[in-house]
Amino acid sequence: MKYDKPALRTDQLMDLLIQRGIVGDRDYIEACLRSVGYYRLSGYTYPFRKRSGDGSLLDEFEGPLNFQLVWDRYRADRQLRLLVMDAVERVEVFLRSQIATSHSLKFGLFSYATDPKSLPGLDRKGSRKKFLERVQAEQDRSQEQFKRHFFNKYGDEEQYLPLWMAVEVWSFGTLMTFYKACPSSVRSEIARRFNVHPTVLESWLLCLNTVRNICAHHGRLWNRELGTRPMLPKRDEAWRSPVQIAGNRVFVVLSILIWMLGSIDGDREWHERVIRFIDRVSDVFPAYLMGFPDRWKESPVWT
Repeated sequence: MKYDKPALRTDQLMDLLIQRGIVGDRDYIEACLRSVGYYRLSGYTYPFRKRSGDGSLLDEFEGPLNFQLVWDRYRADRQLRLLVMDAVERVEVFLRSQIATSHSLKFGLFSYATDPKSLPGLDRKGSRKKFLERVQAEQDRSQEQFKRHFFNKYGDEEQYLPLWMAVEVWSFGTLMTFYKACPSSVRSEIARRFNVHPTVLESWLLCLNTVRNICAHHGRLWNRELGTRPMLPKRDEAWRSPVQIAGNRVFVVLSILIWMLGSIDGDREWHERVIRFIDRVSDVFPAYLMGFPDRWKESPVWT
């Protein structure tokens, strides 16, 4: 099918929304559309759209839709993304430090690039070569002063940064690949810091990488189904009783971040900010659309 929708001015897009059932002050609607764009904002209208007989979304709304509610959801979702990114940053920085320290103490600062045995998970044909090409590309792109200083001083002998520097220029995806490729002794040592099995931590990193990318690109997060469903600790009843933590929406992500931050430093400040935020936006964000179960505050993970 050929895409034949025309480009429209902001005032025309506003008229289109009003025609479909949006109500509100025209000047206010137009100003909001100019600030964020029609397409980004339209994602927050999906729960209010009519559905056809086969379940597909139609352009019209179920009834008159107050634009203020749509705008409030967009703003609250932005606050949610900032809140999540704050926690992801702290987890990521901790992981970079711990992974570099654990691997370096066991195998040396440059073994990741020189000793295949230090990364047994890259034994598959071509895997190690692709990993090092990726590492080299990210190292080359980096504009960090410490990188320039290192190669100015040691570049006649060294091709790669020592691991404790290298992890600071890697993407989160590269860091995750590195963790998965580490020997079981390193993976287990890191996972123990979060009191989970290495396989569980691996699935958490994949989930957080997905969420991180959504937030970094300012995508809709609050009612989104993530492409990855994280594993949860099997032997820890805190995840199951009296409240089952499950799914692939925001609730499970927040639960994981609360657990990880508590394991890092025991600080409850972010945890308490999350609860205040959820309470504050309860009229804007139906909790069930974020994957929150009934009695979620009774979960030991949250208490």
